[in-house]
Amino acid sequence: MNKRLLPNIVTLSNLILGVISLWLTMEEQYTEAAVAILLAMILDGLDGRLARRFKVTSDFGKELDSLSDLVSFGVAPALLTYASVLYLLGYIGLCLAIVFALCGAIRLARFNVLNIKTHFIGIPITFAGPLLALFVLLSNRLPFYFYPLMTLLLSYLMISKLKIPKY
Repeated sequence: MNKRLLPNIVTLSNLILGVISLWLTMEEQYTEAAVAILLAMILDGLDGRLARRFKVTSDFGKELDSLSDLVSFGVAPALLTYASVLYLLGYIGLCLAIVFALCGAIRLARFNVLNIKTHFIGIPITFAGPLLALFVLLSNRLPFYFYPLMTLLLSYLMISKLKIPKY
């Protein structure tokens, strides 16, 4: 296999898991949908490492990664959280889920444009989305009010000016 393709195959696998999470959410299999998001997080951590290791980083790979991240860590966790918990708030819950996905898109666009190497501005969507998925896994242990508050807080933190060191 061409080593130039491997990082993009891993990125596309991340995207596939995001789409699978959406499908599982529509099938009301919320635990499995959350697990798909967490597995996508593992693949997301791997694709960039592979690209750097094989010295095949590219603008194409960076854009593909952001598009995959929007699905796997923006749209999928937002829909999952809405379908499993926030639906109880009706349109307000739907608006919270939409705000999360929109803030994730803004966060990814800003990340690509700024291209800062030393730190992140705002929390990464790759942290916020899996955290929402983890909260869904803990839904029987957390109070209801926790979900709208955390969805709003994570949305805000993604677009905040908070500086977070890169490791």
